[in-house]
Amino acid sequence: MTEMPTGPSHKSTDLATVTYVHGAGPATDTSPVPAAPALGGTTVTTDRAAVVESARRVLEGTVTPAPAEVEKVDIDLDAFDDRPLIPAWAKTPEGWAMYSGVLYRSRLRAYRRWVRRQRTDRGHLAQFKRGARRVQDWVTGFEGIQTQALAHQAHIAAKEARAAARAARYTPALMKNKKETALREADRTQTVAMQAVNAHKQAKNYRRKLRALRAGAAYGPPLAAISSGYMSAGGFGATAGALATFAGGAFAGRHTITEETDWSADWRSLGDGDPMTAPMLDEVFRRAKVIGSDESLHMVQMPMLDARGAWSAVIDLPPGIPAKKAMRAISEIASALGVEDAQVNMVKTKGKGARSGRLEIYVAKQLPFTEDAEPGPLLALEAAANFWGRIAIGPDVRGLAISISVVERSGLVGGEPGAGKSASGNVILLAAALDPRVILWLADGKAGGDLEPFRELCEYFEGDADPEAFYEMLKAAVADMKARYALLKKLGKRKVTEELANKYPLLRQKLLWVDELMFYTTDDDFGKKITKLLRNLVSRGRAAGIVTFCATQKPGSDVVDTSLRDLLSIRWALRCTTPEASDTILGKGAAAAGYSAKTIEPEMRGAGLLWAEGSNPVLVRADYYDDDQVELLIKRAYDLREAAGTLPEGPKTLADQLRDKGEADADVLAVLVDVFNAYDQEAKEKDATSEVDWLPGTLLVDALKAAGLDITPEKLARLVVREDAEKKKRAWEDSTSALNGYPLTAVLRAVQTKYGLTA
Repeated sequence: MTEMPTGPSHKSTDLATVTYVHGAGPATDTSPVPAAPALGGTTVTTDRAAVVESARRVLEGTVTPAPAEVEKVDIDLDAFDDRPLIPAWAKTPEGWAMYSGVLYRSRLRAYRRWVRRQRTDRGHLAQFKRGARRVQDWVTGFEGIQTQALAHQAHIAAKEARAAARAARYTPALMKNKKETALREADRTQTVAMQAVNAHKQAKNYRRKLRALRAGAAYGPPLAAISSGYMSAGGFGATAGALATFAGGAFAGRHTITEETDWSADWRSLGDGDPMTAPMLDEVFRRAKVIGSDESLHMVQMPMLDARGAWSAVIDLPPGIPAKKAMRAISEIASALGVEDAQVNMVKTKGKGARSGRLEIYVAKQLPFTEDAEPGPLLALEAAANFWGRIAIGPDVRGLAISISVVERSGLVGGEPGAGKSASGNVILLAAALDPRVILWLADGKAGGDLEPFRELCEYFEGDADPEAFYEMLKAAVADMKARYALLKKLGKRKVTEELANKYPLLRQKLLWVDELMFYTTDDDFGKKITKLLRNLVSRGRAAGIVTFCATQKPGSDVVDTSLRDLLSIRWALRCTTPEASDTILGKGAAAAGYSAKTIEPEMRGAGLLWAEGSNPVLVRADYYDDDQVELLIKRAYDLREAAGTLPEGPKTLADQLRDKGEADADVLAVLVDVFNAYDQEAKEKDATSEVDWLPGTLLVDALKAAGLDITPEKLARLVVREDAEKKKRAWEDSTSALNGYPLTAVLRAVQTKYGLTA
């Protein structure tokens, strides 16, 4: 056994071999610089700056790999100074640099761990929240439970005492035994009630005192620290006191207790504020009986929280389970998630990567479409709208703007009363009104005035809910459709385009809007005729530039014939009371596939399932425009149409309608109608009650000749046939004898007989 040397002059022969990493060894410079004591008591001539540089390169990790031949230096590893556990080389610059680097890296890692921990329930802010809640729970205590129980007992005892006193009071004195029993019972219950009230008061005082003591113990020191710090050192002292309070609260909440989030419920859900996770979705779909107990979902896109506070995820159902099975169980899934049905929105994915069993689930934080609607985009529109382009409808549940195209389309809007059909229809009506090229034909089957603001812009308006007038309106629309097709055939075109509509006024786009269609189609006299004309117009008018929209409460087969309803390609189902009513709008089987307007809550006014483009309906809320905004937009539409020269001319007089016939007899009758109107107006200026219903034949012949129409009395008599009683001569103004003339009734009868026109 070799003895350990004790003197500094000892020269050991037991040397170890130390291999330097290439690029980190001592420098070869032989300048006379005092060397650090080497292991074993020997000295090595080295450059101190080179040693420090070597240590720095080691710390930065820039040391190059060792070559085939490495430098070997013999160093004694057994040399120690006066501290037996610290080797001598640790006090060299290289040793100090290595020690400092290790310390720096450890502190940096510790800081990064601290920063990451702040985002979890172990962070200091989370600890302080838990500590504050625990302190408040301690201050509140459990005495309140006893106080509430005693309050309930006092309430019951007082109620029994009042009943017993009432019974004793109204028991007749003749019934002596019952009277005495009732009095004793009244005394007993009053005593019990007074004792219960006193016990409740004592419990309240006891609770108040204990809470005051605990509050002083819990909140007194922090308040004292902050106050004394502010008084002694101002803001700096108050900050120090607040930091001390924060440290104390964080210390009180340093340990998490998982049970403290909910002491009673075993099942947590989104409705309880928990985040959506993959295990939660698996459990939700199992409880909804969509997947089996041993099956799980495949997460294509993990649950994410968006800026609106809603959760979304893309999932793949297990093989063999179609997406429609999950969409049919939307009520069960919403129940398992702890939210309303309307908060859950599930759609099949579209585009590249779509699969039959792939779903996108979106769960809103609150019931959607219950907040105030944002101003519609038409208010910010400075120029005219383009009804040939896409029409902005409103936002979906994700807040994305939804727009549709109505070119060569027709639509049906349905829902229960108060669902917002009129406000939703304004989105399309206002867009059409702001395009001065669009011709408006509106019919209001409700006669409630919802369409009245558009009257001045309409070429044809039926606002009296008159089925006969609406039937005549449809006859005129069909005649216009035939004229359009005749022009298209002449031009060699198959359908109306925007270029053709801009070039030929007859081919301008036309919107036929029918509100409360049920009133017209259920009429006994004109219902079937109206349905037939509407079916003809919807099926053939699309290519002619005629867009038809119908709105009604419940478009069942008894209201709208299925042959007509199936032709309406755009379906908008607002809130309905039953899934069957929703299916009458969206089509049979839509509710079974998970698209039912019954899930729309009454608070979601104006929201509906819009099936316009794509394979699935979309839940949309129409942009809302109040009465003042509608009036403003209609005024803007009027100015645009006035500038473009497309304002409707208004109803034509009977004389103008006769002149449009382009026949000689029609021109004669038009002059006769004008003459009667002129004399009638002149007579009413003198006397408001007077009317002119007869004029001399000579006066009428002179008026015809003045208008450039050469007609004899005989020809006039053949054109305007009079009955025997109407041929009787009458006196006229200052004439001395009776004159032969024509009554107004004979002229109007001739107009109706020959041309079918009425005044």
